[in-house]
Amino acid sequence: MINKAKETIESGKAILGIEFGSTRIKAVLIDEDNNPIAQGSHEWENQLVNGLWTYSLEAIWFGVQDCYRDLRANVKEQYGVEIETLAAIGVSAMMHGYMPFNKEGEILAPFRTWRNTNTGKAAAELSELFVYNIPLRWSISHLYQAILDNEQHVAEIDFLTTLAGYIHWQLTGEKVLGVGDASGMIPIDPATKNYSSRMVEKFDELIAPKGYSWKLADILPRVLMAGESAGVLTEEGAARLDISGNLKPGVPVCPPEGDAGTGMVATNAVKQRTGNVSAGTSSFSMIVLEKDLSKPYEMIDMVTTPDGSLVAMVHCNNCTSDLNAWVNLFREYTELLGHPVDMNEIYGKLYNNALTGDADCGGLVSYNYFSGEPVTGLGEGRPLFVRSVNDRFNLANFMRANIHASVAVLKIGNDILFNEEKIKVDRITGHGGLFKTKGVGQRILAAALNSPISVMETAGEGGAWGMALLASFLVNNKAERSLADYLEMEVFAGNTGFSISPTEEDVAGFNAYLENYKKCLGIEKAAVEFKK
Repeated sequence: MINKAKETIESGKAILGIEFGSTRIKAVLIDEDNNPIAQGSHEWENQLVNGLWTYSLEAIWFGVQDCYRDLRANVKEQYGVEIETLAAIGVSAMMHGYMPFNKEGEILAPFRTWRNTNTGKAAAELSELFVYNIPLRWSISHLYQAILDNEQHVAEIDFLTTLAGYIHWQLTGEKVLGVGDASGMIPIDPATKNYSSRMVEKFDELIAPKGYSWKLADILPRVLMAGESAGVLTEEGAARLDISGNLKPGVPVCPPEGDAGTGMVATNAVKQRTGNVSAGTSSFSMIVLEKDLSKPYEMIDMVTTPDGSLVAMVHCNNCTSDLNAWVNLFREYTELLGHPVDMNEIYGKLYNNALTGDADCGGLVSYNYFSGEPVTGLGEGRPLFVRSVNDRFNLANFMRANIHASVAVLKIGNDILFNEEKIKVDRITGHGGLFKTKGVGQRILAAALNSPISVMETAGEGGAWGMALLASFLVNNKAERSLADYLEMEVFAGNTGFSISPTEEDVAGFNAYLENYKKCLGIEKAAVEFKK
């Protein structure tokens, strides 16, 4: 296997996927059979600057360069060779947000991430105008909010894109976006697989009194489907990605995608009646629909798969950040006692102990709101743990309450799909950090959604592997299959992973927990109103 992987890299047949997550930038190198053969990563954190969550351009480029350096080091350590060329590259990143540029290619405002919730007025007005749910984090919400706030830079916009679109542009010179990521800028028309012309026209009419020199269609990236050519790595792009200078230009690059799209690919969930749940810093579920919903819902975003199928997305701003903070507290405690522990071990012990707790968490409730949570109407967040004197307060219930909290908001949104819209799903697959400890997050999510949940062994590879598969689809789809068929037949070959079905006790317990959660939301709201 080592010799085969070495030969793949030396002959330039390896494929690279890079994903910018909220806390980590990850690169995965795959072989011609789509198996991961090397990886690199870089840890990073967003910054709250002038009340808005952002990452600086310096942090973006240092991060991806350090991630690629780490990948090179991993390749050298395993195979003793250097990466000089590749068969294909793909870049993905956290969806949505706001990156406006002028004619000179200079950024006009700091990158505003999906995490910002300052766009409430804009999102509400656009939702009414379009008769379509426009979430707070979508690019069009950020743009219109900047217009409502009379930000001077808006008049100078020449190009508006997402983080994935920005990186792709810098690597290839192409101002394009995969349809899945584009659907988080402004809604996509499923018939044309392009931005909704009706909504684009309505937006232009809405802002016409401002007298800007641009029209919306002029400043948005061109939309591409999975498998379409999105340019090649330029000499400048190669030098910017690989500061060692070893990587050669000319590598084909597939359309850039959002992390939602790569999650669907990594879990083989792009066919209708399939779905996936990504659970990390944020969480979201994606259910590929057979038809449109009966009406717009504020809690449900309509996006697309990387090949343009309609998807109902429930996006939650918060998931494992607070859970991770508590686990780190227990790590500090064990180190204080003079017993350093491996983080994987402490996660495993605490998560598995949670399963010994009461199904309803003993009455304990946790709110993991590091930031605002639109699904529950919170513009800001305050991490909060709530209990009464009569609750059963022990370590197992405490940990279980915090794991339940990581998917509680996700359940609120999905109840609409399953209970009101009667959506049918054949398979839901989980991936992300919540599922690293085998069987725990999976069992609790199964209880929350009252549905079997599958997790694949490749789930830990995450979106970077999913992005590499999209790059593979660009250059290796010799049979000219659809993306769904390519994944089904040539990547997963029928593998649906390890499945856990919900038990009646767990479902009843989660429902009881959620009732307490909803009843106590007023406490969280009061904490937000109190400015610490």
